[in-house]
Amino acid sequence: MIYLDYQATSPLAAEAAAAMRPWIETNFGNPHSPHRIGREAAAAIEVARGHVLAALGEGADQGKLYFTSGATEAANWALKGAVADLPEGRTHIATLPTEHACVLDTAYWLEAEGRVLDRLPISPDGLADVEAAAEIIDNCTAMVAAMLVNNEIGVIQPVEDLSRLAREQGALFFCDAVQGFGRIPIPVHSCDLIALSAHKVHGPKGIGALWIRSGVEIEPLLHGGGQEGGIRSGTLSPALCVGFGVAAQLINEKRAEDAAHVESLWNIANEAMKGWTINGSTEQRYKGNLSLRRDGIDATRLISEIREVAFSAGSACASGSGRPSHVLAALGLSDAEARSSIRLGFGRYTSEEELRTALTLILEGTERQRTLAS
Repeated sequence: MIYLDYQATSPLAAEAAAAMRPWIETNFGNPHSPHRIGREAAAAIEVARGHVLAALGEGADQGKLYFTSGATEAANWALKGAVADLPEGRTHIATLPTEHACVLDTAYWLEAEGRVLDRLPISPDGLADVEAAAEIIDNCTAMVAAMLVNNEIGVIQPVEDLSRLAREQGALFFCDAVQGFGRIPIPVHSCDLIALSAHKVHGPKGIGALWIRSGVEIEPLLHGGGQEGGIRSGTLSPALCVGFGVAAQLINEKRAEDAAHVESLWNIANEAMKGWTINGSTEQRYKGNLSLRRDGIDATRLISEIREVAFSAGSACASGSGRPSHVLAALGLSDAEARSSIRLGFGRYTSEEELRTALTLILEGTERQRTLAS
């Protein structure tokens, strides 16, 4: 099968899998134990932490990185932990309607708990309306949350501008950088908290991280032994941490090569899919994510019929709900337009030949649908 769903998850790098194996099979010590095999496991985790921080980029040394079970935990922790002890009058949380469900659902939960949720407007191209946001973010705002690269449509949000608005009002800025990590530069200097995920960058599933700027204090989300830096409880998996670390190390080694490869794949796909409309900005986007629509196409049916290719209609988190994408709806698309949209995700391990073959199969399936409908 040809895999074109890199936004849902990415193939595990062979180097990461090999590095993890000893920590699964023989080096099984608890990294929080004081004996030798425990200390060895703890040391391996610290090496991995250094690799992730290095891949995060310039400014990462101005904070600490805490391993989590994934980006969902990291986002929950960032939002709930940061607003758990709000200063008087800081009752508002501002975010975009196109955020990942782990941010939106956490924000809705906080709203139900008595916080005020401000929904920042976006333009039809999927980008935040910064001027309108400036009218909403004020001295009642405790936090602004914005995704760097949208997981469904690939647009790159103006997070530096939104962060500036937040900081001018004394608010924190949280960035879900899951889809941007390893793909585009992360403006660490503009962020107070950053969520990351290993399996989107050729690492293992089940591990992510939350970067917290020095001086920013948040309450624990999980209570117990405080194994991770005294504020995140639970036994860390050395295997998962090591896998994440090696995947992050590969980011630095292959960054330029990966970017050039994705650019080439984008050009091939963009040329082949003429007649389709791109969802979101065509300029301010990560080019490994191609969200497209074509009138009259049933995307779900197309995905099920083309069994040789793995691609999606949008977020894996919402694909089973049967509801149109909240991201596409926020762009102003009708239900019919949203249901006729597909998402093609490609990256390091996608060959040009594979992509061309997949695109041919998708276009042939499209024409079969259009012929039957006519």
